Amino acid sequence: MWGISPSLMAVIFAFQNAVTKASFFAKYSDISRKPIHGANFISLCSTLNEGFNTRAYPYSRPISTSRGGPVSYSSMDQSKSKQGPDHLLILVHGIMASPSDWTYGEAVLKRQLGGKFFIHASSSNIYTKSFDGIDVAGRRLANEVLDVVQKMAGLRKISFIAHSLGGLFARYAISILYSLQTKETGLGSAYVMPTVGGSEIPQHTSGLGAIAGLEPINFITLATPHLGVRGKNQLPFLQGLSFLEKLAAPLAPFIVGRTGGQLFLTDGEPSKPPLLLLMTSDHEDKKFISALAAFKNRVLYANVSYDHMVGWRTSSIRRELDLKTPLHRSVDGYKYIVNVEYCSAVSSDGPHFPSRAARAKEAAQSTPNIENTEEYHEMMEEEMIHGLQRVGWKKVDVNFHASLWPYSAHNSIHVKNEWLHNAGAGVIAHLANSIKQSCFHANLSTGVSGTLDCRRPELFGTARSQLPARLKMGRNNG
Repeated sequence: MWGISPSLMAVIFAFQNAVTKASFFAKYSDISRKPIHGANFISLCSTLNEGFNTRAYPYSRPISTSRGGPVSYSSMDQSKSKQGPDHLLILVHGIMASPSDWTYGEAVLKRQLGGKFFIHASSSNIYTKSFDGIDVAGRRLANEVLDVVQKMAGLRKISFIAHSLGGLFARYAISILYSLQTKETGLGSAYVMPTVGGSEIPQHTSGLGAIAGLEPINFITLATPHLGVRGKNQLPFLQGLSFLEKLAAPLAPFIVGRTGGQLFLTDGEPSKPPLLLLMTSDHEDKKFISALAAFKNRVLYANVSYDHMVGWRTSSIRRELDLKTPLHRSVDGYKYIVNVEYCSAVSSDGPHFPSRAARAKEAAQSTPNIENTEEYHEMMEEEMIHGLQRVGWKKVDVNFHASLWPYSAHNSIHVKNEWLHNAGAGVIAHLANSIKQSCFHANLSTGVSGTLDCRRPELFGTARSQLPARLKMGRNNG
């Protein structure tokens, strides 16, 4: 019409497209500052594509978020569930905290993950409610998750990201929400699962079970005391001083309620195992390990030093002899991420609570001293490790050694406050890209539980303990 040849039109179109890409590249400067390789390249491409889609389709649905309040959508949104989010991402805060702890992390995840994710920051255990006990808080969280699932149309997948004590709340919650898939049910099909409140929701799952009727993808904890806080340097602000650690156990219930006794492994009758030990195996009413095994990926982020609340050993589920000199050099271009290790599942007969342990627990409760307290904790720690290592883990070590406020490591690891704890921005970026990669590999998977490591072709996160052991990267944590 205008006398312009098709070849010239193609050149003009290509130039216009390049200019538009450049403008989006500048807009997402937080990505452009990273080296463009590997995961960063995938992140950049995905973000740019998101930008083009938003520009081309201005009324397309963006990522959805929820700050723990009632969940509601318009009838138009629900009728178009195929265009809405299908992956529920639950953010869980720690002790004496609130959903606002995830303000920065939620914003980054919202920007990076795209419109297929619905992000919900849990609010059922805010502040002093976290003192009521891990079991009570876990049940609250389970009910909150079910409330979101029942009010959201189109959800098919679920993931958890939990900080500190929130990781234990999440582990308890998934044991309630877990349901074993029937033989007749496959990926993309549905059946009805009874919920805590007695109602029913459709279930979508991929083979090892479902969580709240959805396919479990990622279970991620940051600085969570999986082995409790009892023992040398498990509660670092006590400085490893035996007399302070001796006083902390009996005083904990008076300061942080039932939760304190559970963290120090002194809860319940002497003849009964502590709750954290129970949470490392399956029981008739709660399938703690089966629920963990159902997730395609299980990831532990742990501070190797400077965390005044949770020690490296307990947050990374390691024995003392597995801890080596903390590394300082960042890996994969993510600041303060100093080590990434893939640990396969280890076959084990599971945790035990023999009569000897019961006697040690009674002594630790009634007449605590250095000898009997240490003996009891060593037995419990080893049994908990036996239980938790029956599923595979990806372990990510973090070291804020060069940050302006290194002793804020416990809050920096999830950027509780953007201004005070922004040293953890690299951790959140690493976490977001890990989720993106896991979803990419999940789409390519052929039914094997686990995610392929981009650098080596072995599997991690294998949920079946009877499978052959895979090679590990880094130290052997057995």
